[in-house]
Amino acid sequence: MADAAPRLHGLVEQLLGAPFPLRVRAWDGSQAGPPGAPVLVAHHRRALRRLLFKPGELGLVRAWVAGDLDVEGDLYTAVDLLAGLVWERGDDARTLAQALRDPRFRAAVRGLLRLAGPPLPPAPPREEVRSARHLHSRRSDRRAVSHHYDVGNDFYELVLGPSMVYSCAYWETAGGALEDAQRDKLELVCRKLALSPGQRLLDVGCGWGSMALHAAREHGANVLGITLSQEQAAYARKRVADAGLTDRVEIRVQDYRDVADGPFDAVSSIGMAEHVGSDKYLAYARALHALLRPGGRLLNHQIARPPQRDESAYDVDAFIDAYVFPDGELAPLGTTVAQLERAGFEVRDVESIREHYALTLRRWVTRLEDGWDRAVHLAGPGRARVWRLYMAASAVAFERNRIGVNQVLAVRTPGSGDSGLPLRARTWN
Repeated sequence: MADAAPRLHGLVEQLLGAPFPLRVRAWDGSQAGPPGAPVLVAHHRRALRRLLFKPGELGLVRAWVAGDLDVEGDLYTAVDLLAGLVWERGDDARTLAQALRDPRFRAAVRGLLRLAGPPLPPAPPREEVRSARHLHSRRSDRRAVSHHYDVGNDFYELVLGPSMVYSCAYWETAGGALEDAQRDKLELVCRKLALSPGQRLLDVGCGWGSMALHAAREHGANVLGITLSQEQAAYARKRVADAGLTDRVEIRVQDYRDVADGPFDAVSSIGMAEHVGSDKYLAYARALHALLRPGGRLLNHQIARPPQRDESAYDVDAFIDAYVFPDGELAPLGTTVAQLERAGFEVRDVESIREHYALTLRRWVTRLEDGWDRAVHLAGPGRARVWRLYMAASAVAFERNRIGVNQVLAVRTPGSGDSGLPLRARTWN
């Protein structure tokens, strides 16, 4: 008799002490759970063994990346429903030690072990990495950047589209074109920096060169773009050459700590600061401050998380750390602003564009799904599954205000107090 799904669904509810909101289909073809809900498909008992060996988010992700676990139906809804059970139980979650005192919990675990069967859990998928947590040395930063960005330029072209901009777009309407929204974001940054012909711009974490190209082509700036990714740099240099802008744009493989040819009139840091690390952030801000001329502007575009009651208890997301951005860290907006001020900056404007990132991520997911066979060919099935889950889960997180993204405009205001900004500064709108 095919009964794995009813048994699994019941045991999971017993384990959680709460209804399980997804439907389940097991390896024997049986199904159980609320009709019409997204279906969590366990293709093999191995998925259950992974979850029992590593309960919570990392076990789920390992099963997903390996292809042992899948979702039929709306992935965003499934992720949102799971988030409340796995990602957001927070202070109300029972610790394992507390839970094991409950006979019903122990009985549920024994039932799941019998259902999972032998042997021991398989090794983690090869896409999983161990990071040197919070080290942020030059070597560890290069390794982390290489893991994320050196997947292959063809893969990123498929996901990001012709703009090759891997950060939040700026949408006029939700139904607009991705390319237009990314162009508008680059233009927004340039306007906030008040770039003019002949000015020097340092683009930290320049990616595939899109910001550097836009600033040089549309505003006449002389741009130095730096990245730690060899693949990004090679791609960006070719784009610069093809655009005939080699006299105005230079792309280097260089750590921000090694840039010594300031001063610059402006610095753009778009999606870079998440890689810096909390222990290094003040030094990062001070380095950018030192590279700017008096009166120069910094535009810092950065993902933020809500503050915690006990900030010392913050830990990075297990999935992101193991599969996406090794050693990446998020900080609350207030912490970022305070660090910039400690470095000597005057913070002049803060704009939240949280909803814009959710729209951007959904477009990237659509592009990935539409080109799925090619994505698997380019990056492998495991890596393609990582990116699909990561972007879909991130979209939901931005929509639900679990994380945000902000543009902070700061000035190296000189001793005279003249910031160089007009009385009504938001002329970029």
